[in-house]
Amino acid sequence: MTRTVYYTATSLDGFIADERHSLDWLLSRHSDEHGPMGYAEFEKQVGALAMGATTYEWVQQHGGPEAWSYTVPAWVFTHRQLTAYPGADIRFTAADVAEVHAQMVAAAGGRDVWVVGGGDLAGQFADRGLLDEVVVAITPVTLGGGAPLLPRRLELRRTEEAVNGEFVCVRYDVVRR
Repeated sequence: MTRTVYYTATSLDGFIADERHSLDWLLSRHSDEHGPMGYAEFEKQVGALAMGATTYEWVQQHGGPEAWSYTVPAWVFTHRQLTAYPGADIRFTAADVAEVHAQMVAAAGGRDVWVVGGGDLAGQFADRGLLDEVVVAITPVTLGGGAPLLPRRLELRRTEEAVNGEFVCVRYDVVRR
């Protein structure tokens, strides 16, 4: 069954990027992508992606033209004109997440839809009752400000936790009201 999952890392004080949209605080940390709750196993379960314009632009700015490593369809939610990666299945949309979600689930082919980020986009899926799971790798650093992890009130139920390198990883189901 396809689940819509927000899989991300956060600072201890709840930010996914600092005030300059930098991830230096995250990328300097050690984790094992094949370890508990690691990226390698998660990625195998992903059949479609959703990301906001800021996340997409960060990938472009920090990885260059070869940075797009995803092989599954991706939806970028934006009101801006953005440049696609040649040959990549990227669909730019300004539609509400509820209007696009069924297309994403169909494209995922029974695998999960990964909400890559940011936090507000994950919140939009949650607002529409479409977010099933939140998986967070908590980094031992505080930022004091920046892009919030999930700027919504959500009720969550912890289903798994693990330590992976410097990260404490926690999986939550979203509790429907």
